[in-house]
Amino acid sequence: MSALSNPPAPGAPRGRVKTAFASAAGTCVENYDFVAYGTASALYFGDAFFPDSDPVVGTLLAFVTLGVGFLMRPIGGALGGYLGDRHGRKPVLVGALLTMGIATVLIGMLPTYAQVGIAAPILLVIIRCIQGLAFGAEWGGAVMMTYEHAPRRRRGLYAAIPQAGNPLGIAFANIAFLLSANLDGDWAWRLPFLASALLIVVGLVVRMKLSESPEFEAAKAEGGTVRNPLLTVIRDDWRNILRIVALRVVESCAYYLTATYLLSYITDRDPDDRGIALTGVVIASLLAVGTTVLSGALTDRVGRRPVYLVGCLLAVAFGIPMYVMANTGAALPIVLVFLIAIGVIHAALTGTQAAWFAELFRTGTRTSGASLGYQTAASVAGFAPFVAVLLTESFGWWGPAGLYVGVSAIGLLGVLTTRETWGREQRAAAALRETGGTLDGIPAQGGSRRDVSPHRS
Repeated sequence: MSALSNPPAPGAPRGRVKTAFASAAGTCVENYDFVAYGTASALYFGDAFFPDSDPVVGTLLAFVTLGVGFLMRPIGGALGGYLGDRHGRKPVLVGALLTMGIATVLIGMLPTYAQVGIAAPILLVIIRCIQGLAFGAEWGGAVMMTYEHAPRRRRGLYAAIPQAGNPLGIAFANIAFLLSANLDGDWAWRLPFLASALLIVVGLVVRMKLSESPEFEAAKAEGGTVRNPLLTVIRDDWRNILRIVALRVVESCAYYLTATYLLSYITDRDPDDRGIALTGVVIASLLAVGTTVLSGALTDRVGRRPVYLVGCLLAVAFGIPMYVMANTGAALPIVLVFLIAIGVIHAALTGTQAAWFAELFRTGTRTSGASLGYQTAASVAGFAPFVAVLLTESFGWWGPAGLYVGVSAIGLLGVLTTRETWGREQRAAAALRETGGTLDGIPAQGGSRRDVSPHRS
């Protein structure tokens, strides 16, 4: 059996916090790199790499290259999950961050279509594929390292800290584009990619000092690792993988329909609103850092499912109002759109995901299962801006608004079909373990396999 009936005690409090923030630092860098591409696609890449197309086609082609990176993420997730479950979480964290960093800096050095012709978009797509592989591999290792180091009753909080690196990286990326917006020529988009080199060095130094996951080390010592975790989790836990895909689709699609497509939509309506929209994304992303952590902490008190349910319901309700607000062209409604969509709805979902997804799988297949579901959904989300452009051409703003509502409904279905892993019984059992009490006459330290452990599939 790959799960442990009695997971080992996590490390010292200082070590837990260090692991959480080191994972968040790397996640911040990874998201900076990956999201910078989305921002550049919305604002610059249509002209830089597809200049002979009309504006709509140029935007579509830029968003296609954005989506190509997302197609590679399930492959990266499968590879990173396999290596993480077989050889440890730490090597994956370091390798993925280094690969992503090199690819991102190379984007900043690419020649444009005007300089080398068709070779420019080809090189762009190749590097985007490398980015997708690295980003897909990174998430599972970062989250599982933090989750498995954390104390049992606060794993929602700790696992949300790496997730908070997502909006922080997004904020940094958009700040970089705001600061570079007035630079001459291609430097407006090149500099943010080149600047990521500084963040990468910091992230690598911090991650190199981490200790391996105590649960992975214990599973390895007890022979609890799996020979082929990827095939095992697909065979035994494919239902949970599909549930994660449904849960993740709402969060990922809704984000890119807001931060990437809506940014492009607002800018196309009035180029003077570009700065307002970017400012809204930055403020919303900074707000999301706190909301993400608070959401994770809340799940430790009320369970994972209720928090996610509220996030999905808010997303369903906000799909149409967000475009009504954006269409006003006024600064305050535009900023509020991003504050609500990214700072509240998206953050509530990301803050809940890490612990909930981890708890659906056993230790020996946890990284593989969670990563595969998470990144498969992301591969779908990568084409959401492309689909939104097509829908807008046919139906106006009602098209992308309806798409936002539709993916939110899929997430709602995911909530209703996924079991609670940290409900009242599990919380009570964890509390009793800490005090050496009993649950229904069964010693809490006795390693019972009744459903008080969240690792049962």
